[in-house]
Amino acid sequence: MDYPKDIMSEILYDEKQIIARAQEIAKQINKDYENKALTLVCTLKGAVFFFTELMKYVTIDCRIEFIKASSYIGNTTMTIGNVKISKFMNFEIANRDILIVEDIVDTGLTCKELFAYFNTNKCSSVNVCTLLDKKKRRQTNIEPKYVGFEIDDKFVIGYGLDYNESYRNLPCVGVINPKYIK
Repeated sequence: MDYPKDIMSEILYDEKQIIARAQEIAKQINKDYENKALTLVCTLKGAVFFFTELMKYVTIDCRIEFIKASSYIGNTTMTIGNVKISKFMNFEIANRDILIVEDIVDTGLTCKELFAYFNTNKCSSVNVCTLLDKKKRRQTNIEPKYVGFEIDDKFVIGYGLDYNESYRNLPCVGVINPKYIK
């Protein structure tokens, strides 16, 4: 089944813009983490598209890992406030620099939980790289070190971001048309 042509009421960033921004961020990561023990941690499922794009341009030696964390459940456009971390991978983080790669930093609650986990396990540093930053909804003092784009308080889909597990595979980021929200 094809998606409705009007699934997005507005396209915010197309694939070319996202790729260009990933290249810029990767260049800065290469500089900032040169000669460091970097582990990039992708938050599943939403960050996979951005993570993959970013990794194409990270040229320094690094490890990659995956973790599943979410504060959205089911067909809602509002965070539930409780962060569900369902899979911590068994990887060594002591004395490593951790860069969490997110699809979107909204309230910051997911990042707060991930920071708490990584900081109790003796890593060298913990930072966040996000495709999208929605500052207006922030409920924590955690700010991403690297930001693709800042967005207003709108519910977005595409490029890994979903609504009820759909629309992740759209090749751009846009605002979901309200008529498709159940």
